[in-house]
Amino acid sequence: MMKSCERIYAVLIRHLYILRGSKARIIEIIYWPSVQMILWGFISRFFAMSGSTPGGGGGMGEKAFGMLLGAVLLWDMLFRTQLGVTLSYLEEVWARNLGHLFVSPLRPYEWWMAMMVYSILRALAGMLPATILAIPFYGYSLFDLGLPLLFFFFNLMFMGWWLGFLIMALLLKAGQGAETLAWALTFFLAPFCAVYYPISSLPAWIQPVASALPASHVFEGLRAIINHGTFEPSHMWWAFLLNCGYMALSMFLLQLSFNSARKAGTLLQSGE
Repeated sequence: MMKSCERIYAVLIRHLYILRGSKARIIEIIYWPSVQMILWGFISRFFAMSGSTPGGGGGMGEKAFGMLLGAVLLWDMLFRTQLGVTLSYLEEVWARNLGHLFVSPLRPYEWWMAMMVYSILRALAGMLPATILAIPFYGYSLFDLGLPLLFFFFNLMFMGWWLGFLIMALLLKAGQGAETLAWALTFFLAPFCAVYYPISSLPAWIQPVASALPASHVFEGLRAIINHGTFEPSHMWWAFLLNCGYMALSMFLLQLSFNSARKAGTLLQSGE
């Protein structure tokens, strides 16, 4: 067990050294979440001000502001977690390092666990500055959500992990030419995740698809708190159970793809 933890720590340290050695990477991690927060914050503020006009329902405008800005920050948490997993894999591919990793005693699950820890650190490094900047910019604090915020974070990170592993499985099967999936797949799912609108506003035939995605339940839970001041545990349980099912499926597919790539020798051929 101790040796396993040491190997996980070694992979994590490798990626942290890569990050530390590139100021551009560090700036990019902080830059995009902050820019998204500022841009969507001003859009949300505009909606809130529009709702404050006579007959416009200022309360509703303020709720819309909280929902939009909160959704932007939480969605970025999911995306950055997924990106942390897939970019860790792509860093090894670009450096032609997969062969070196797996002639060592490193086991696949240890590599994947290191990716999960690294993705948390990477996501928090981008999320926390944006969340803190929202306070002086708009007087809005995501931390006001209290304890439910931890459930939101956990379920979105959980979804980011299995999405990252699913993309890794696809990349192992399809090769480096499919690396755009690292950025495209999560945004493809975004319209079905009910990030900025309730599931009920979607067409009837899409609603079952949205209900089958964990993120939809997280954002429904966020809207329930902002609109009604109540935390609905059922949404978090649904998100957690769905995440467990998808994680098991993605890990199974990843193991299949890894075994196939190892037998075919493509682990040694991956790279630029």
